[in-house]
Amino acid sequence: MEKKNANESSSSFPMGETAQELGFTYVPKCYQVQTSDMPSAHPNLANVPLIDLSGMNDPSRRSILVGEIAKACRHSGFFQVINHGIAEGIVDGAISAASDFFNMATKDKAEYMSNDVHNPVRYGTSLKDGEDKVQFWRVFLKHYAHPLQDWVGLWPHNPRHYRQKMGDYVEASQKLAQTITGLITESLGLGPKYLSTKLDQGMQVMAVNCYPPCPQPQHALGLPPHSDYGCLTTILQESAGLQILDPADDSWRSVPAIHGAIQVHIGDQLEVLSNGRYKSVVHRVTLNSEKTRISVAGLHTLGMDVKMESAKEMVDEENPVCYKESCFRDFLDFISKNDIGQGNNFMDTIKIPK
Repeated sequence: MEKKNANESSSSFPMGETAQELGFTYVPKCYQVQTSDMPSAHPNLANVPLIDLSGMNDPSRRSILVGEIAKACRHSGFFQVINHGIAEGIVDGAISAASDFFNMATKDKAEYMSNDVHNPVRYGTSLKDGEDKVQFWRVFLKHYAHPLQDWVGLWPHNPRHYRQKMGDYVEASQKLAQTITGLITESLGLGPKYLSTKLDQGMQVMAVNCYPPCPQPQHALGLPPHSDYGCLTTILQESAGLQILDPADDSWRSVPAIHGAIQVHIGDQLEVLSNGRYKSVVHRVTLNSEKTRISVAGLHTLGMDVKMESAKEMVDEENPVCYKESCFRDFLDFISKNDIGQGNNFMDTIKIPK
């Protein structure tokens, strides 16, 4: 019953009937990536900085932390943090709430199905199900999350504990994002409060991802190469699967899963703020054939229509402005009209040619 014709297209698999949801034993042609994009069966591990946030209020310790974060932001735009202040029970609760949601019957998730990237709550597969030239082996739930009281009432009401458990994590991750952003802006010489008000008045978008087992994981991807729009992204990774692009040699390297650690991605907005001193990290998601993988990402951004521009302190005669200003709505409008799976990149539209 699962086998379709050899030339099946993305539109052959509507939401609820995709290969990853139905557990196909083969990878349909519309999911297969080009040979040059196929992930290695034995990838090299990324040398990811593991930053201990304990003692950050001690001036001497904070100075060391700021230096470690500056180095990570300059090198790859990616690091992991421990002793971050989010209780293990809250972390585990977010992962379990996500798993329970994806384990529900499709009919119970159907009311949230949408390809409209502007919807504040939507369930889908791939990037834009049935519209992407290449489909990706992913199921997701995205919802706006900050300020929590403005959005939680729109979240799924089942599983019954979803709102409480995910809400607890949202509040904790928002606080962590503020802390880390303060360390980053301090490392740029802008001070720890430079973005505090704008982030507090900004948004957090939760991307709750499920990557079911893939029968041929070297032939498909969970997500294509991309960077995240926003200031930064905090991620819970249940198991390995994330890969980052090493800027030193343009090779893909796997990020180890460290129990209790939270991953931090520098986003496009911080690249713009720093006028290119720090780079947003390019990453993708690989698959495995053995078990479902869950990740919970919080994308922390300025408000929908609040423009990010390069800080004047980052601009001089030798370093002219490198980016046009932009906002989250500009990014959403771009991805609604472009297929990022084909290499279309929002950052390319706001970079100012030298």
